[in-house]
Amino acid sequence: MRLIVLLLGLLMGGRVLAETAEPYQQEVEQLVAVLAQSGCEFERNGSRHSAADAADHMRLKLRRGGKYVSSAETFIERLATKSSWTGKAYIIDCPDDEPMASADWLRQRLTEMRATKNAAQ
Repeated sequence: MRLIVLLLGLLMGGRVLAETAEPYQQEVEQLVAVLAQSGCEFERNGSRHSAADAADHMRLKLRRGGKYVSSAETFIERLATKSSWTGKAYIIDCPDDEPMASADWLRQRLTEMRATKNAAQ
């Protein structure tokens, strides 16, 4: 019985957190999810990583540096653009496209996401 009460409490607490999350947090998570599903490769400090690994890395950076984020734009600018260790820009390489800076790729996806959301309203 305690386990059931504990699980219900966790589920309810998760719902409250989701409902009280800042709108930009949902937008950032959606942006990271788009990256994860992109099929692109992510270059970080000279090493290539899958899109899923890139998304995990972005989530890690968000957990560690989230206090510096107040919008999807500041997430891109402050956390998703370059290595905090080397300062080297992240590159996203998608099939049938030229490699581009992650900041440019993420800004394009953000614009597309917002346009889709606005069209649906």
